Amino acid sequence: MNILDTIVEQKKLEVAKLPERIIAAGDLRDALLERGELRDFLAALRDPRAGDVALIAEVKKASPSKGVICKDFDPVRIAKEYEAAGASCLSVLTDEKFFQGSLDYLRQIRAAVKLPLLRKDFIIDERQILESIEWGADAILLIVAILDDVRLQRFHNLATEAGLTVLVEVHDEAELERAVRLGAVLIGVNNRDLKSFKVDLATTGRLAAKLFQTPD
Repeated sequence: MNILDTIVEQKKLEVAKLPERIIAAGDLRDALLERGELRDFLAALRDPRAGDVALIAEVKKASPSKGVICKDFDPVRIAKEYEAAGASCLSVLTDEKFFQGSLDYLRQIRAAVKLPLLRKDFIIDERQILESIEWGADAILLIVAILDDVRLQRFHNLATEAGLTVLVEVHDEAELERAVRLGAVLIGVNNRDLKSFKVDLATTGRLAAKLFQTPD
């Protein structure tokens, strides 16, 4: 079992503890209405706050590959510093076991800054999308490597129909093709192979070239 498999198996245990229910797009819209103020993540990326490039700055305490990255970790302080420095959006790690994140970080940060927030986690169940809204996310991450086509399409449709932005993460050509077929508006390339945690910085350039190549 590789690292990604281990993370997903743990996530299944966590999801099993969530209340049983069927989630429809209407449920997500209702949750957004109840929460109030949906910040447009995609619009923020299209209109950079500083310079010509929009930056998604990440609030992350630890990772499986590096351990604790920030010992003096204060998510609100970090988020405020990112906002002051001109970041367009924030990505907030919420996985507890492997990244020492927390859903509560989303809520704390939302109350402290005005930027749109992405919940960065391993989403394998539609109940997590509802959970993301309830804790303050404006966008969610869908990792192609951990979802079959049926769930990927369903989760993407549910979230976008409700008004959330979806960042679809890919690592190789096959995953990129699936994201394109999905109709993803926002695609993120992870230079790290989540199965081995090895990094190849050439991945982004290779996939970008494939995405923007013109047909013969």
